Amino acid sequence: MKLASCTTCALALMLAPVARAGTEPDRAAQAPAAAASDGRSLLSLGTKLTEKGDYPSAEAAFRQILDRPGFSLAEQQSSLLGLARNYRKAGQATKAAAIYEKFIKEFPNDERLPDILLELGRTYRSMDANKLALSRFYSVINSTLKLPQKGFEHYESLARTAEYEIAETYYESGEFDLAGRYFSRLQLLDLAPNDRARASFMAAHSMILAGDLDNGAKALHYFMDTWPEDENVPEARYLLASTLRRLKRPEEALAAVLELLRQQKSLDTSDPQAWVYWQRRTGNLLANDFFQSGDTMSALAIYQRMLNLGTGPEWQLPVLYQVALCQERLFDFEEASASYQKIVAAAATAPASSPEIAELAQMSSWRLSHIEWLQSTDAKLAGIVNVTGRPPPEHSEPAAEPPRDAHAP
Repeated sequence: MKLASCTTCALALMLAPVARAGTEPDRAAQAPAAAASDGRSLLSLGTKLTEKGDYPSAEAAFRQILDRPGFSLAEQQSSLLGLARNYRKAGQATKAAAIYEKFIKEFPNDERLPDILLELGRTYRSMDANKLALSRFYSVINSTLKLPQKGFEHYESLARTAEYEIAETYYESGEFDLAGRYFSRLQLLDLAPNDRARASFMAAHSMILAGDLDNGAKALHYFMDTWPEDENVPEARYLLASTLRRLKRPEEALAAVLELLRQQKSLDTSDPQAWVYWQRRTGNLLANDFFQSGDTMSALAIYQRMLNLGTGPEWQLPVLYQVALCQERLFDFEEASASYQKIVAAAATAPASSPEIAELAQMSSWRLSHIEWLQSTDAKLAGIVNVTGRPPPEHSEPAAEPPRDAHAP
């Protein structure tokens, strides 16, 4: 049977055999047909094909149970749920949601109802229908209260998962205050360590996004102290450094950045690239911020540590250029010149197809000329002072300055 253009009509047709399967005469009449096909084999095949991503073939397997007579009510129900899951994994969320809703309406006392409501909530959230998603997640919690004690641990786990999904949905909806409350509450539940760690991180992140910076910073400290090996620690350090900067606590922000950069080799992480990403992002953000605000010493300290985050010229030379700018601003012309010269020398051996490196070399050459001009002018002025014993006339003309570099600070 092909799907009708109206999803509701199609679902009514799919469920018609399920309703008829409830009478004994019909079952007796369908017995020969049922014997010809093994419903469990078709269900197993449909499930395996869904997991493999062969969604059209999986749909065909489930439809053999729904469209042909002779299968039991339980087999048709399982096939309907299998079809809904297949649609959901295939990205056809609207069809999946329609089937789940129809199943809940037709079989309100099914013991799988909490699981179905959970999947339905996730389906709605994937459609950005967050209000409907929240409604179904809350229904999971309510439905588990009405079920018998048999399977209590499973239903209790579902209720905890629903609370987690509620927090995630509030977060995705931009309701960060509510998300923070739910994630904070989740930390008190008997969750797996990884789930508790994530709840702790998300609680802190939600507080910051809600504008509660001070409590957010405290929550980040708690998260990192409690789960120092968690995969979210690098991002937490980025958030902490940027939050402390927003709180006008630059010394603490600098310490947070340097701590993240120091941990490059000290931590054995399963995802080293994630650490490098957050180290680079944090370092760039705070170093540039310090530089622009005039705290050149702090910017220089970060840039110098960032040199260790990569070995290729595409990373090393831009960072070295920032180091040189800081050294120049601090009037350490000898070190600045040495840094600029390294860039020029490296560019000479770099691939000709790298315009960024060529541009850095050009800018570095200009900065070297600028430093030479400054030093020459200072020497001339010093000579005038030594000869006359007084400063040069107010309107004396200095040597001609080289053209300005558009990238100069």
